[in-house]
Amino acid sequence: MKHWRIEQMDWDSFDPSKVDPRIVPTVKAASVVERNGVDYARYLNNVFIDDPDFRQAADNWAIEEVQHGDALGRWAMLADPTWDYMDAFERYRASYHIDLDVDASVRGSRTGELIARCMVETGTSSFYTALADATEEPLLKAICKQIAADEYRHFKLFYDHMHRYLTREKLSVWQRTRIALGRVTESEDDELASAYHTTNEPPDMPYDHQRCIALYMVHAMGFYRPRHINRVTSMIFKTIGFTPHSRLQDWASRAVFALIQRRQRKFKRQLAIA
Repeated sequence: MKHWRIEQMDWDSFDPSKVDPRIVPTVKAASVVERNGVDYARYLNNVFIDDPDFRQAADNWAIEEVQHGDALGRWAMLADPTWDYMDAFERYRASYHIDLDVDASVRGSRTGELIARCMVETGTSSFYTALADATEEPLLKAICKQIAADEYRHFKLFYDHMHRYLTREKLSVWQRTRIALGRVTESEDDELASAYHTTNEPPDMPYDHQRCIALYMVHAMGFYRPRHINRVTSMIFKTIGFTPHSRLQDWASRAVFALIQRRQRKFKRQLAIA
């Protein structure tokens, strides 16, 4: 069930004078990734084939993910009237695929799968919160706040189901930590790089993973402030079984923010050399 609808947004509030052109490419890339939620729901339905309650939840989750993409895509077409959201999405679908022909999680267990989903929702909730804080354009700010709230609810959805399976599969804290950190490191894989390429570069331009992930990350990482990373690490700690809002979590938050700044500088150097 949707908590909001696209037509409820105040589309007349769009203010082109407050659009930051550096943000637009990131929004375009995010729009197609969000809309691709239907494929992930199919994957989850295969993994949880005998769990009708979770499968229904996954289908509802995908409906909201598609709405996120459609809202971001509609905004991006206002910001750049030359851009075609659905055409870009079809390009993305043709270039990036996940394996749907599965009957078990690639994470080794259903608990592991749900931990990985918690990590994704942690990342998206913090990303849209950071993007809402970074933009002065009122419509995009409102859209991002709605999406961030959805993504936090999605985190709670997967977190609750994770605990249901944890009682059966009994993954240790360290097993959960390994899965969580493994999923976090996958943020620089082809999903986002391909999304940047197919939404921002001409069709005849060859895809280069290093260039595209650098172009995406150098801007996306710049949205984050320490308060956003503190929320990220708190949600991660909660997922893997460590105590959030602790001295250890405060240290981890500072370390992660420093790492993000270092990675952003590295991507900037890569682009300068290129």
